[in-house]
Amino acid sequence: MVKENETANPNANTGEGAEGPSKKAAKKQAKEALKAAKKAEHKAAAGKGENGDNAGDSAEDCSAGRYGMCGIINSKEKHDERKFVAVTELSSHMGKGPVWVRGRVHTCRAKGKQCFLVLRQQSSTVQCILAVGDNVSKQMVKFAGNLNKESIIDIEAEAVSVPSKIESCTEQNLELSIKQLFVVSQAKAQLPLQIEDASRPDNPDDTEGLNIRVNQDTRLDNRVLDLRTPANQAIFRLEAGVCRLFRDILTDKGFTEIHTPKIISAASEGGANVFTVSYFKDSAYLAQSPQLYKQMAIAADFDKVFTVGAVFRAEDSNTHRHLTEFVGLDLEMSFKYHYHEVLHTIGNTFTDIFKGLRDRYSREIEAVGQQYKVEPFKFLEPPLILQFSEGVAMLREAGVETGDEEDLSTPNEKLLGRLVKAKYDTDFYILDKFPLAIRPFYTMPDPNNPIYSNSYDMFMRGEEILSGAQRIHDPEFLTERAKHHGIDITKIAAYIESFRFGCPPHAGGGIGMERVVMLYLGLDNIRKTSMFPRDPKRLTP
Repeated sequence: MVKENETANPNANTGEGAEGPSKKAAKKQAKEALKAAKKAEHKAAAGKGENGDNAGDSAEDCSAGRYGMCGIINSKEKHDERKFVAVTELSSHMGKGPVWVRGRVHTCRAKGKQCFLVLRQQSSTVQCILAVGDNVSKQMVKFAGNLNKESIIDIEAEAVSVPSKIESCTEQNLELSIKQLFVVSQAKAQLPLQIEDASRPDNPDDTEGLNIRVNQDTRLDNRVLDLRTPANQAIFRLEAGVCRLFRDILTDKGFTEIHTPKIISAASEGGANVFTVSYFKDSAYLAQSPQLYKQMAIAADFDKVFTVGAVFRAEDSNTHRHLTEFVGLDLEMSFKYHYHEVLHTIGNTFTDIFKGLRDRYSREIEAVGQQYKVEPFKFLEPPLILQFSEGVAMLREAGVETGDEEDLSTPNEKLLGRLVKAKYDTDFYILDKFPLAIRPFYTMPDPNNPIYSNSYDMFMRGEEILSGAQRIHDPEFLTERAKHHGIDITKIAAYIESFRFGCPPHAGGGIGMERVVMLYLGLDNIRKTSMFPRDPKRLTP
């Protein structure tokens, strides 16, 4: 450091003498000058890349304003001029000018001056192409090539025919030539699962294929992504079809849809498999069934009723077919003299549902079949009806030891289903006259044999999907049976009282919707047919 009033030597540490720089110093200076020049050149090049290129892009970008991030859509603009078309309807717009399409980026691949993009709209996919040209810049192609999978985009494009089928897309005879592209909602770059992996055919026997599987917990933890697969889209559209058919078929038969409480004062089925909830200064229960209220509606002269709603079962069962909350499809109807009037109505409702699914939802069934092995569901018209004792006899013939009043275990249910299929070639059948000891308190005993009852179960592929019976409609007899089951009469007083004003004989049943869909499609786990399943180990998402 040079102090004030000191004189600095201008030639210090420079290698210069009185006669100028030495040869060694000159060589060093030249080397440093060359180094500085190169550094300046690199800096200039970098500046051009970072700033100059962008400046050039804005000057030379012929696609400016026709691509980019559109920002948050907060209903500021309407864009009525943009007429959007569904992917499934694109074929009718070929050669008719540009259309707008919104969808997700399924895959994206840039190659040279082109970008190939597959746009997915629910279960439908179409190939899109973007190529550098008079109206498409390199910058636009680069932007498209860097899009994150699952991002939602709006594109303006022309539907054009292709010389050969695009096997990887549902729209195989056309592609979209992109004119404009805007990102509506950008997905994260790193996804917890890939839709392609979650959509792979479930074929564990295929040792030569890609052994990439997304396990069930990963799927359920990231259910929003998992639900985007074609199979899941199909499963839940078919499930909606089951509810729609159930409603339409019963409405056509003269039924009225009702809605029942889910918070109740006493366990509707009796027993301990009930969720207790705090209800102000008292306790209440989540309904195990809408049973009591369906019966009260019959007593109120509604004659035939059905309801669709949540059912809760506090069963600590971690099996492939049990949930703690599921959607119940319940029905109840009065009859004249025999509960088989109701049994036949329910059985025919099922066959009508099966026919409706087969005829109206073949596309969804096919989509599920592309990922899971789906055996066509077989049923008879009219449906097969067996006595409980006949089912027990078939099991005993197959070597199974079971009692006359013993409920069917899950393995015995499945075995009986296989025996019935082998003998009668049907996946759906009805088992009538169950033992009274294993049925709820409101079940009417069999008048000809007190061991049995006027109750029935219905089965698909060897698993129960409906439980039903004739209900006791006499208040005194109902009270007697409730006491026999250890139920506090004071907590069901309103229910019993409703039969003191006169009530017609009636019967009905409760169906587990998710189980119906699982078994119709031949799936191996009910969590595949519950959008956000609840079981003893899962409360989220």
